[in-house]
Amino acid sequence: MFTKILIANRGEIARRINRTAQAMGIHTVAVYSTADAQALHVQECNEAVCLGEPEAAQSYLNIDKVIAAAKKTGAQAIHPGYGFLSENAAFAQACANAHLTFIGPGVEAIRIMGSKSEAKACVQPAGVPLIPGYFGADQSLATLQTEAERIGFPLMIKAVAGGGGKGIRIVNNSGELQTALESCQREAKNAFGDATVMLEKQIIKPRHVEVQVFADTHGNVVHLFERDCSAQRRHQKVIEEAPAFGLTEQQREAFGHTAVQVAKAVNYVGAGTVEFLLDARGEFYFMEMNTRLQVEHPVSEMITGFDLVQWQIEIAAGLPLPATQETIHIDGHAFEARLYAENPDQGFLPAIGSVELWEAPDAIEFRTGTHAGRTAGIRLDSSMRSGLAVSPYYDPMVGKLITWAPTREAALKKLADALAQLRCVGVKNNLAWLRSLCLNPEFAAGGYDTGLIDRMSTATDTPNPINPDTVHAMAGLARWALHQHTQGQRTADPMAQLDGFYSSAPPLREDRWLNRDTALATHTHVLVNGQQATIQCSGTSLIATLAGQGNQSGLARIQGSINTGPHAGSPFDLIWHGDNLSIHVGAEQVNLHWQNPAHIRADQGHDAHGVAAPMPGKVFAVFVKVGDAVKKGQPLIGLEAMKMEHTLNSPCDGVVQAIPHPVGDQVTEGTELIHFSEDMNSK
Repeated sequence: MFTKILIANRGEIARRINRTAQAMGIHTVAVYSTADAQALHVQECNEAVCLGEPEAAQSYLNIDKVIAAAKKTGAQAIHPGYGFLSENAAFAQACANAHLTFIGPGVEAIRIMGSKSEAKACVQPAGVPLIPGYFGADQSLATLQTEAERIGFPLMIKAVAGGGGKGIRIVNNSGELQTALESCQREAKNAFGDATVMLEKQIIKPRHVEVQVFADTHGNVVHLFERDCSAQRRHQKVIEEAPAFGLTEQQREAFGHTAVQVAKAVNYVGAGTVEFLLDARGEFYFMEMNTRLQVEHPVSEMITGFDLVQWQIEIAAGLPLPATQETIHIDGHAFEARLYAENPDQGFLPAIGSVELWEAPDAIEFRTGTHAGRTAGIRLDSSMRSGLAVSPYYDPMVGKLITWAPTREAALKKLADALAQLRCVGVKNNLAWLRSLCLNPEFAAGGYDTGLIDRMSTATDTPNPINPDTVHAMAGLARWALHQHTQGQRTADPMAQLDGFYSSAPPLREDRWLNRDTALATHTHVLVNGQQATIQCSGTSLIATLAGQGNQSGLARIQGSINTGPHAGSPFDLIWHGDNLSIHVGAEQVNLHWQNPAHIRADQGHDAHGVAAPMPGKVFAVFVKVGDAVKKGQPLIGLEAMKMEHTLNSPCDGVVQAIPHPVGDQVTEGTELIHFSEDMNSK
């Protein structure tokens, strides 16, 4: 067994691997970029080596630097994690050349399965069912157009070296093909260094089902059953579950057998994930094999009781698999929700910034196995703590919340409840949206397809929003808490010291807010007597008991319970972060932006005359030129950020007056990219 390994990854991935390795008595070496100098994985590993600048190409993706760090520290093996270099055949070969053990499959298996087209050619002789498509080497536009017409629309363009939802476009008709092809090839080249694509017939209303496989160097291959990963947006998984809902035992056996045949076809060793599409008729088709452990592996750990990272390390050290197929069983049901720094109200655009408050429910971090993982039934794999920041350089996922219970219904309820308890304040995030997905009737029923999220309404945080009067009252109470935080004093009625009151009695304070893009005005009066607060608003009165308040992690916060009204008996948690207020009542959440009079700019209220960058990024395309008359919704400019391409469309009809930043420019959030003529009707 190894005595020292280097973990060639970052964040929660590196922490997850480190936790198992150290439990096995293995000394660990972390690597990091200068942007991650304060990261938790750097603190927790036994040693740490800085690889260089924040850009992944200069640090985590630099093979020479990673190999040098391993040699310098005396590591015997390298665990690549999942992502970055984990499916890079050149990296696996570099490890072999340096006499380092690569904790993953062999070079040839990575190479073959790293190409979606070559993978299909490899498994076809084994009788593995394939989706109709074109996987050839001829990448000319003429050939791709001909093949697309043969396959029929709708179809999907996929980067052959793709993964993580990148390098994928859906084409509904021949007129869309060329533009989608160019965008897909460009994104594939930037993300994977390979612009080669393939075409596949799009399966209508498919389910995405994948099977976890393991193989050792002694000829043993097993599967650990399937996961359903159909809850996706932009081809990226959001919530995964195991086992898949509604499969018959015959289907489950067929999935497992086929996945094992795929692994055998390529002489696989280590952990792998075989991905399939399941259509409405119950037929399934091979998509690809990911030659690594997946982000969603914890749900397989929770239903089988095994530590899959330990399996990886033991197999790489030459040990046989610790279990046979006959001894691997499904116990209960598990869900995993991916926690992202992103804005669901703006098309799930990635977000960056400081996490001012990170507060987890009663969860066990990274724990696996029958006893540890299932005692609480809640597991949290995360790289976040209060005060840390989400960087623009890497994937915006900040953690994964995993739940287990004997039944699917109980596990899903546990996930929804845990999401309501988790606090991630500061950077925009998808926690409230994830809970709304958990409560979506179609999702809760099971058997949903990959189009579920596209069909969901994004207009409401939750199906049971907080009563408007309660929102008004909580906002007024939060203003009282903010006053205490900023002024450091408490009176019988602190609100009376603030400006903005009417002269009538009792004094009512008017505050203006934004709930998403909807303006909201509140008129409240707060009277506090000991631990009891009486809030008058909109002609109604609400009484609450205060349980705690003050400065936490630099934030103004007040907690307690509501005694009267439609939410009587519910706990509340009010958290200020800047001029933003998170209102939690029971399991529900509403986010408001206070229009602080001191922060309102003189130019606010006037119509905007341009399009600004919603996040830091690099301009990769400009679709218009100065003088063009454009229509609302027309593509204007392309921005590459956090490893994904984003097309910014026109918010209105207008005439382009200026394009300040050409292709290749790096821009910060809020930078104007397109300026319209103020005379919108000039053409």
